[in-house]
Amino acid sequence: MEKENLFKEYSQWKKNRMMLAHELVRFEGISDDEVIESMCFSRPEGEWIQKSGITDTTGKTAIYYRKVADTLNDDWYDFIFRQYQEVREEITFFEAAVCQLSGRLPQVVFDMVVMEMPWKELTYKYQVSEAMLTKYRKKALTELEDIYHLREKHMEQFLLS
Repeated sequence: MEKENLFKEYSQWKKNRMMLAHELVRFEGISDDEVIESMCFSRPEGEWIQKSGITDTTGKTAIYYRKVADTLNDDWYDFIFRQYQEVREEITFFEAAVCQLSGRLPQVVFDMVVMEMPWKELTYKYQVSEAMLTKYRKKALTELEDIYHLREKHMEQFLLS
């Protein structure tokens, strides 16, 4: 994770989480037209053996249509849900990492990034100059980079064990 973009990414994560939550709540699935279109452009898998005799083409098509529609809808919903979980995890980890910062950095970073307070308000609230806020920001990013590096190291250990 590039440390300079971490604060900007938090804001993007929050927007993505809201959008994905909205999609999950209002999930309607794939439309009938989209299912029919996917069926028209798909090709049968495996070997084809043509049998003679009477067939129930309409019934088979309806069953196949329902199967395709259910599969597409399940896959789409699962994709959105996985995306939501990943974004939620990033937000949760970032907020937990901010709490682990030293000194008054947790409060400053929380107000700066999570609350999106303007720098003028931050200087007034914490009684520091903008130069000092810049130092706080750099120190926080350095500490966060260490925390994220530790997270990656734990993930590597897990994957290698």
